[in-house]
Amino acid sequence: MTQPSVVVLNYGSGNVHSAAKALEAAGARVELTADRKKVLEADGLVVPGVGAFSAVMEALNSVNGADLIDRRLAGGRPVLGICVGMQVLFDRGVERGVETAGLGEWPGTVTELDAPILPHMGWNTVEAPDDSILFNGIADERFYFVHSYAASDWSLEVMKPFADPHLTWAEHGTRFLAAVENGPLSATQFHPEKSGAPGIRLLSNWIAALA
Repeated sequence: MTQPSVVVLNYGSGNVHSAAKALEAAGARVELTADRKKVLEADGLVVPGVGAFSAVMEALNSVNGADLIDRRLAGGRPVLGICVGMQVLFDRGVERGVETAGLGEWPGTVTELDAPILPHMGWNTVEAPDDSILFNGIADERFYFVHSYAASDWSLEVMKPFADPHLTWAEHGTRFLAAVENGPLSATQFHPEKSGAPGIRLLSNWIAALA
């Protein structure tokens, strides 16, 4: 059986090399690239992201990231966002009073966590639904977070025959979305590539579903 092909979008932001190594350990054949043909034809696309929402959006726009992600999703081809790569999937982000338009795949605004200590850095548990694909077998594990901003509510209304999304939550001062599984589009606020064996297992679960 051939290994699923996964492209890690190489657009100048995110832990691309550590993400690639983790995906390889999870069983994928991985390439770092922003080449349009390769991005669109891969079995899976991973969009990592670190730093400011606005900087990630600027870097994504420099490689036509919005169009690449849209075209993959229109064809039902899986995409996985990580950290700020998850945040930019929402309508907008607000950081230090600056509002930046996101990719608009999901409604909502990413804002600063209402917590006594920021950033939220370290290991945390999550509340995953029983039928989650990503968290199959690892719902009770801890995952590694490094962030000060997140989406704290979910307002997308899904009409039948489309399935309801799987929403996973975590808490740091306030409750926030730790992961979303919405058809071909999935994302985690934490870093699977920094989460040890549970993170590799999560990536393996995602890779296994690419077929």
